[in-house]
Amino acid sequence: MAPDRVVVINDSSLARGGATGLALLSVQMLAQCGQRVQFICGDAAGEVAGAEDVLSLGRARLREGAALSALRRGVYDAEARDMVAGWIERNDNPGTVYHLHGWAQILSPAVLDALAPVAARTLLHAHDMFLACPNGAYMDYVDDRPCERVPMSVRCITTNCDRRSYPQKLWRVARQRQLRKALDWERRPWGGVAMIHPAMREMLERGGVPGDKLFTQRNPASAWCAERVQAEANDGLLYVGRLRGEKGVVELARAARQAGMPLTAIGEGPQGDILAREFPEVARPGWLDAAGIAEHARRARGLVMPSLTREPFGLVAAEASASGLPVILPTTALMSGEVNALSLGFSYNGSDPQGLAGALQRLRDLAADETRAMSERAFSRRTPLAATPEAWIDGLLATYERLIAGH
Repeated sequence: MAPDRVVVINDSSLARGGATGLALLSVQMLAQCGQRVQFICGDAAGEVAGAEDVLSLGRARLREGAALSALRRGVYDAEARDMVAGWIERNDNPGTVYHLHGWAQILSPAVLDALAPVAARTLLHAHDMFLACPNGAYMDYVDDRPCERVPMSVRCITTNCDRRSYPQKLWRVARQRQLRKALDWERRPWGGVAMIHPAMREMLERGGVPGDKLFTQRNPASAWCAERVQAEANDGLLYVGRLRGEKGVVELARAARQAGMPLTAIGEGPQGDILAREFPEVARPGWLDAAGIAEHARRARGLVMPSLTREPFGLVAAEASASGLPVILPTTALMSGEVNALSLGFSYNGSDPQGLAGALQRLRDLAADETRAMSERAFSRRTPLAATPEAWIDGLLATYERLIAGH
């Protein structure tokens, strides 16, 4: 039975990252399927395409608000709880499904207390590791390596892994304790936890998420280019994303220079000034829409996703691969295993100073027939790295129907 209404809940109504973009895309596509959709968010929202109605808290993101109040509200925002609980009390019926995307930037764990009475009809979406790990990434930012500790263990709590400070880590620990109290897996029958990649399972289970609640719902991705990029005829590299430190774009510029390969970095961010000053050879067209990205993709030999943190998914890698571009990414990216196994590109050890440069040189020196074969495998999408938008929304609707049926 199809839901009477789907309530999509997310921190933000403005797409600054993957989770919000997907939440908004789901609203739009659900409406196109004839579903009634309510959107609830933490910021000050205007109209949201596809939403029948929008309810917003009017908050700024934690890092944009006053420090002391942000620290308190980030652990538990009672007003966010009351806003969501009030809507449920006024509007809920047995045919209503709730889908929680992002909560860590504004809404806080309090939103889970509001959803507790309808937990069996609530889908939690794990776009990251915040349901399990205090810093949301299983990443030790001080030692600059993936973390293998058990979240909230003594070793975890006493380790300074936060990118800002140990007091910030202790604040994250306090929030995680509140989150675990609100989740209360033993007594609150949450409908399920959608993972964006199957390799997230071990890490989520390590952090206390019950394995029988987990299932994979791969993110959607569409090719930039309708025709295959003839990667074998090109020699340039493409980067698409924010120009921030953790994204590794400066390291990529250095490795591209070492490999003698031209680089185009599409995006904006604080490291743009460093690129302009120290790597003037890097082309920086700023943010572009899909058509603009496609123009640069057609001249590229490969897409590089050089993130210094653990990436549970790689949207640009999936989009590039679907366009016929080989992809290069670190072994800490969960998608790297598939890229290697399917011969869709190369992975490298990010802790090796020469790892990225070596991978670029490998792509540079790959024979034309091998590069073409890699490109054709990717473009065929026989084993895609992501779902099509249509398959993704069909998967969500099937999950909603399961929650309504009580299975």
